[in-house]
Formats: sequence, structure tokens, C-alpha cells
Amino acid sequence: MTTTLSSATLDALDPRIAVPQYDRATVSVGVVHLGVGGFHRAHQAVVMDDLLASGQREWGICGVGLLDGDARMRDALRTQDTLYTHVTRAADGRSDVRVIGSIVEYLFAPEERELVLRRLTDPATRVVSLTVTEGGYLQSHATGRFDPEAAAVVADLASPEVPSGAFGYIVEALRLRRDRGIRPFTVMSCDNIRANGDVARSAALGYASLRSPDLAEWIADNVSFPNSMVDRITPATSTEVHEVLRSEYGLDDAWPVASEDYFQWVLEDDFCNASPPYEDARVEVVRDVVPFELMKLRMLNASHQILAYLGSVAGYRLVHEAAADEALRHVLRHFWLNEAIPTLTPIPGVNFVDYAESLLSRYANPHVRDTLERLATDASNRIPVFVLPIVADCLTGGLPPTVGALTVATWEKYVRGIDDNGDELIQHDNRADALRKRAVAGSTGVHGFLGDPAVFGDLGNDATFVAQYEQCRTVLESNTVTNAVRVVLGPVSVR
Repeated sequence: MTTTLSSATLDALDPRIAVPQYDRATVSVGVVHLGVGGFHRAHQAVVMDDLLASGQREWGICGVGLLDGDARMRDALRTQDTLYTHVTRAADGRSDVRVIGSIVEYLFAPEERELVLRRLTDPATRVVSLTVTEGGYLQSHATGRFDPEAAAVVADLASPEVPSGAFGYIVEALRLRRDRGIRPFTVMSCDNIRANGDVARSAALGYASLRSPDLAEWIADNVSFPNSMVDRITPATSTEVHEVLRSEYGLDDAWPVASEDYFQWVLEDDFCNASPPYEDARVEVVRDVVPFELMKLRMLNASHQILAYLGSVAGYRLVHEAAADEALRHVLRHFWLNEAIPTLTPIPGVNFVDYAESLLSRYANPHVRDTLERLATDASNRIPVFVLPIVADCLTGGLPPTVGALTVATWEKYVRGIDDNGDELIQHDNRADALRKRAVAGSTGVHGFLGDPAVFGDLGNDATFVAQYEQCRTVLESNTVTNAVRVVLGPVSVR
């Protein structure tokens, strides 16, 4: 027999499940979060749950779904009074199960636009946070700047007072607050993008300037966009998570979330309005987050991309299985020591080599059961953000971007759709078809796989990189990934 999660059933749950000990009826909304997915629910929402438990009742979250596909999250949360279960899994097999109560309202923007704008313009809303993925920031990968021709920009400019995209909502809400004399909210990006606050600022100002130069100037003068670094590996929720909750805890949750037990959030102290006391809930509030952010993006996120494509083509499907392959561990160590770390800014008290080894341990956690398919999703947005900037810095500094070239060459093999065992590789990328055509054509440089400037910029014209990439590509044509590693990087040492 199982119990369905709701406010009315909290007292009836298995005593091993931690539940909110505060009265949710006394909680008011102070944060609006755009893009409620697994990561937000395993990271920022957990922090806010801690703060609510400590007595900070003015910082509840209103979650907002912007996409039609978010109807599923709406239905799951609303049937459970916006409660959900968070499961953390340690490498030694220990699990902690906890019901999170910090999301006290959920709005589905495609059908509740006016309610979303009402919440965004409420003076009690002082922080608007985002997890809208790398592709949601209206950037051109070729230039790294605001793209006025982005589909979301064009759509929202057609009817700016009836927005649909994240920055359409943010800018319209800020316009309304300005016109009504309401203090602006802070815009806080929690996505894995270098200088994510600066990128959010660029998106907001770029879009606002197309609406009204005066509005853009007001936002520039009055709104804060703090940078942040967030870290917690959070796989897509599997059926196994549901089954464990039912069989071991007697709990039926429409959409739980599971993550590793590791947690980090480094946040820049830059708010134009009141802010939650984040420092009271494990958040490192600092003056300059960029060195921390760069470390995480170039060591964790970039290595996730490397593992995603090399591991998938090698025939693995789970992260911990790929991380146990000595050839792939060799690739990651070579990448960290020779390509990523040399491009980082030193951080007092942080040993980058130790951090690299901790990442290997986290990837090898068999209980998280993260998938390579998840890491490989939206490659044409993630590779340009996480991998190619390191390639560019290596080329500028005279360092050979060997693993960067091997990763791009393996990605080309990946988009052809077949792994080293002859099994199909599933593609989740809006540019997959165009990239596959380039990969199958087999041409070189800008005439081949590297020829899409929206993904690679002018990298296809860089003779040094093209030569290294073509070498890796040739090796991969006649070798499995693990054998190609030995050809490209030399003998694999076992540790």
C-alpha cells in the first residue's frame, strides 16, 4: 500500500522521510523561478526549503513553466499541493529522502500569462531566478553577443506586452514595475554559462533596447544581474526512483527528483532589492564568482561533454560506467591537466588537481545513475559554451587542444547515429539533422562538419585546429573510441 504525496498526507509518511516542519500556509512568495526542472528542484529549491525551515517565511518560490511541455510539471506539482520528494544518493549507497515545500505556487505561462505578470510585478517578488538552459539566453554562439534575430526575440517583439519567452517576461515585468513606481527585482541566472549574470544582463538589455532605448537605460541603471556558480549532478528522474519510493518508503510521488549528495552554490553579492539570507543555507556569497564559475564550467561541464560523446560512441549509456573505463579516465585527466587547468584563474585555497580527482569520484558514483544521453542533449548549444572556449584559449596560448579536437571529432561520429557496437545513438539536438548531413558529406574544414558558424564560429578556418581535428577524425574512422584514445594520447596508465 502506498500513500500519495500531498499536504494532507505528510504526517502519514514513513518516518525516514523528512518533511517540512514549517506551516506552508504562512509562507509568502519572494522568488519567482522561470524554468522549473530537475536541477532547480534539487538545488535552489532545497536551499529555500532550508531557509523557510529556519523561519524566513517571506521567501517562498513561485515556479513558472514557460514551454508547452511544462504542462506535465504543472500537473504533477498541482496534484501534490506543489510538494515533491528529493532523494540524495551518496557513493557508499546511503540515501536521504526529503519532501521539499519551498515551491508554494506553480504557474503555467502558456495559459496563465496574466497571472505570471501579476506575480512578477508584485512588490513582494524581489528575486527572479532562471534555469532556462544555455540556449535560452538569446546569444549567438558565433559572436557571443545578443542575437536580435533569435526566434524568441522575434516572437516577443511582435507583441511585447503579451510575452512568451523568459526575457520577454522579465523585460515586460520590469517595464510595468518602472511605470508603477515599484522597485525592480534582481535577475539571478542559475544556468551553467560563464558569467551567467552578465549574459542575462546582455539578453535583457539587448531585447529591451529593441523595445525602447529608455527602458533599456533604466534597466541598466537599476537592475542587478549577479553571477553565480551552481553544482549538483541531477539526472532526469528515472522509473527506478519512482519504484524505490513506492517499494521501500510506501510513497507515490508524481515527479520526484534524485541527485548526488554533493552541493555547491557560489553567488555574487549584487542585489538591487532585498535578498534571502543565502549565506545561512550553505551558499558561498562572494564579491567575485567568476573564478569559481570558470573552474566549474571548464572542469565539470566541459568534461561532461567529453564523457558524453566519447562514452556514448564507445557503447556506454550510464555515466558511472563510462567513468570506470581507464581509457576515458585517461582522456579526462589529460584534458584537465593540459587544456582546462592552464586556462583557469588561480583561486586561493583551491587545488585544481584535487578538484579534478573529486570529479572522477563523483562521476563514478553508481547510485546516481546519470545517463550519457542527458549530457549529450542540446549538443549544438553545449559544445560551443563548454568546450570550444577552452579550445580557443589553448590555441591563443600555444597549447595543443588535443582532447578538444578529439571531442569534436567524436561528436561528428556521434551525430552519424551509430556507436562502436553498431547500436543506435539517440539525438536530442535541434541542429542534429543539419550536422548529420555535414558529417556524412565527409568534407574538411569549413566545407565539412566545422562549417556551421552558428556552432563553430570561424574555428573551421583555424589551420592548427583543423589539422588536429582531421588527425583525430582519421583515427576514429578505423578505430573504436578506446583504441583511438591510445593512438591520439599514447599509452593509458591505470590508477
